[in-house]
Amino acid sequence: MTRAKIEPISEAIPAERQHDARHYGVHPYFTRRPANVVRAYIERYSREGDTVLDPFGGTGVTAIEAFLLGRIGIHNDLNPFANFLARSIADTTLESTAPLGEAFERIREACVSPLREIEASEAAAQRWLGRVHLPKNIRLPRNSDAEFYFEMFTPRQLAGLALIKQHVECEPAGIIRDLLLLAWSASMAKLNKTFLSAKGRAASRGGSSIFSIYRYKLASAVVELPLWETYEGRFRNVVAAKKEVLLLKRYREKTSPTSAPLDSRRNFRVLASDAAALEQQIGPATVDFVFTDPPYGAFISYLDLSILWNHWLGFPVSEDAAENETIVGGERGHTENHYKHRLAASIRTAFRLLRNDRWMSIVFQHWDPTYFETILEAAEDCGGQLKSAITQTGDVIWSMHKKKNSATVLAGELILSFYKPLKARERSPHAAERQQSTELILSKVFDECLDNGTKSFTSEALFNRLVIELWRHRALGCLNLDRKAFAANLEERGWVYDPKAHTWSKGVSARPVNGSLFEE
Repeated sequence: MTRAKIEPISEAIPAERQHDARHYGVHPYFTRRPANVVRAYIERYSREGDTVLDPFGGTGVTAIEAFLLGRIGIHNDLNPFANFLARSIADTTLESTAPLGEAFERIREACVSPLREIEASEAAAQRWLGRVHLPKNIRLPRNSDAEFYFEMFTPRQLAGLALIKQHVECEPAGIIRDLLLLAWSASMAKLNKTFLSAKGRAASRGGSSIFSIYRYKLASAVVELPLWETYEGRFRNVVAAKKEVLLLKRYREKTSPTSAPLDSRRNFRVLASDAAALEQQIGPATVDFVFTDPPYGAFISYLDLSILWNHWLGFPVSEDAAENETIVGGERGHTENHYKHRLAASIRTAFRLLRNDRWMSIVFQHWDPTYFETILEAAEDCGGQLKSAITQTGDVIWSMHKKKNSATVLAGELILSFYKPLKARERSPHAAERQQSTELILSKVFDECLDNGTKSFTSEALFNRLVIELWRHRALGCLNLDRKAFAANLEERGWVYDPKAHTWSKGVSARPVNGSLFEE
């Protein structure tokens, strides 16, 4: 049966936060899609035995969930740190976590006493710094509070982390050592001067500014968490994640004995390629579903912000990777033109890898409608037919920026789902569909989006509907939204923002409209 008959997902799926141990609690990262939402898309648009690709894989939620659902999961990311996380979590080669626990006890026996000595005084920490192996003290990105790598740690943190890693690396190479290193890497997210402790909660409840402010910002009051207890806590989370994966593997073997077993060596691939050049790794027309979450312009410089981990873990980042990263800004100063070019090229490549009669879902959000236009045009150029556009509000744990400026910051995402037909259709020219003036189209679409009986909505939902409706009118390129004007004009139209619910609702009385939502 043709997959054109698949009914597209037509509404948001409530996100189940902190539900799966394999994704939440193991290791922090910049963005991570709710696994239940990703699973729903994989189950809807692919079948068991299919190949599912994520060209911008991050920590591997898409490929891991596809693999656990009996698909072949292909994870790709330029960031070695992200690939390490995905590969370690997905691995199914252990029969149980018992050998992992035994290795951990060896680390405990070797480390606890010296760590207590290191914590006792800074002088002791300095002595230990002369005994342990340290990475090179490299220079950090220019916007960092610290100039050099070692400045991100106190002497105790630096010595303690080095000691634990040194003993972990005494274990034989393989998945057990990788999982011990994964716990160590997660510990480093807390054992450094960018760690911000949450006010009014236990000192350990907090996170690195790297994942919330998106730069190396040092805390004004440094929190030095206990070294061994921090590592042990991260290790417990790794064990919980691995037990969950192995449990799913055994459950599948019992309930689906005729299905192929979950074997990460055969059905989980990790690639470290430029997303636009994946045809060098994957044959054209060999992928059955693509679900991906590309970078959102200048929000996050992934490779720059991963130096903390890549450097000490010994994961080299090539010049080509840094040059081809799909972002705006960063140490390379990538331009918007670079970003749009890389984004469009990556989407076109993904469509070439996709078989005919298959689906692709792209997660995206940004105030700049030309970024959406880049995605939509690239998909349409490849024959992709936009079938659904669903706003997923609240999928991401909101950044400090969103919390402080909730009315003017977009927190949710738009999930665009495209169908690639069996036979390509001739693309209709944009100009032929733009019969009306820009002003009339904008006014009409804006009124349609507001006057549809909705009593309340989020900024994301309204903005995303504007984007899609204007795209369908072939007028998206004329839209120039200013986020403050967006909020101000909604207020002038009688809509009131609730910062607690993060929604707009109709006020008691409406004020006259004195301006335009759309800037000339």
